[in-house]
Amino acid sequence: MPAWQRSLQNTAHITFTATRWAIILVPMAICAGSLVALFLWLLEVVTSGRFAHPAILYGLPCAGMAVAALYQRIGSRSEGGNNLIIDQIHEPGGGVPLRMAPLVLFGTVISHLFGASVGREGTAVQIGGSLASGFAQLFRLDTRSTGLLLTAGIAAGFGAVFGTPVAGAIFALEVLTLGRLDYAALLPVAVASIVADWTCHAWGIHHTAYHVGFRGIPAADGSVFHVNALLLCKTGVAAIAFGFAARSFAESVHRLGAVFRQICPQPWLRPAIGGTLTILLVWITGTHEYLGLGVTNPDPAAASIVSFFGSTHYPWSWALKLIFTVIVLACGYKGGEVTPLFFIGAGLGNALAPILHVPADLLAGVGFVAVFAGAANTPLACTFMAVELFGATDVVYYAAGCFIAYLTSGHTGIYLAQRVGTPKMFLPDLKTGISLRQLPGK
Repeated sequence: MPAWQRSLQNTAHITFTATRWAIILVPMAICAGSLVALFLWLLEVVTSGRFAHPAILYGLPCAGMAVAALYQRIGSRSEGGNNLIIDQIHEPGGGVPLRMAPLVLFGTVISHLFGASVGREGTAVQIGGSLASGFAQLFRLDTRSTGLLLTAGIAAGFGAVFGTPVAGAIFALEVLTLGRLDYAALLPVAVASIVADWTCHAWGIHHTAYHVGFRGIPAADGSVFHVNALLLCKTGVAAIAFGFAARSFAESVHRLGAVFRQICPQPWLRPAIGGTLTILLVWITGTHEYLGLGVTNPDPAAASIVSFFGSTHYPWSWALKLIFTVIVLACGYKGGEVTPLFFIGAGLGNALAPILHVPADLLAGVGFVAVFAGAANTPLACTFMAVELFGATDVVYYAAGCFIAYLTSGHTGIYLAQRVGTPKMFLPDLKTGISLRQLPGK
């Protein structure tokens, strides 16, 4: 066959493949972005309702039991959540049920309405993953293509829920295997994340703006270099604390979850424990600040993610949020871990800033992404997220925080279905290719 004819065939094949993927990816991403927009709007409505009627907290145990009973009755394999999607990408078999999307959306909205300290990323990722699975079945995709579409679904949900399309694309690649990326999925995840984010924005959804005013330390001549050596060292010290906080969070959720399963074998009954403990914690602390997302608060002096970027010092808010969140997640409340991790990281950064003599807004921003990087084992995605949320001026500090926290957090994480591709450090008995849940001590 002449070279020109082979070139023509290759061009036709590439064009056909790209068109076929566009026909699948774009509608899937539009559907995911639309559902995420609905989800975020509902979260805003129920959060405002909870602020207006704080006594609704007393219904949290019953609400949690009702959602758990619904999952037990019609949830099928949906209970697996994000881990199920990751498992299906690595080891296909059974698929991701389409009912996961409405179930997790309903369950998360109920959790937030009654005050559970949960996040939103898990819901968005599960919406994207379940829709992607549905499209894969509709178009009868093979195993490899289904895995790529599921990965794109993760990207669509994550990119839309936080308004960070580049971070969403990288997160979908990075979260699957610790230390390795599958570049074959690079274009599909980018398209899905960007389209879903655009769709969410087109529905009128606006994301919270975080302001980092720090723009470098001027030298004697008035010039500002992009990094200060002493400040970078201090950021590295803080990043070690961020990594330990990430590890403590992940390990606490898994270990306390095992304890609750032993104490109460009935899944539908366990949320009553978490709801009751949450009410007791509110009584003990005398505040509702640690309920729900914690992104903002009607009281500007109260602890919230936004307030951590200001001048007020909050020494222990990060620890209280960790306790509130670990309890409800270990008991089975629906939502996610990431926004509480943002709160914990930004709060810890705010607490460490006066001790290390670092600008509070800068260290709150570093902690915001670094704790998440350590808990999810996604340092690259979190670095891109910092750039998308805070700007690129201080990217060296964000990257250092994410990379160090990733190493410090060890071989653990909030997603036990993650596979070990490249270990963070050499351990003789650590095998590659196994999931985090198969590691010793898990």
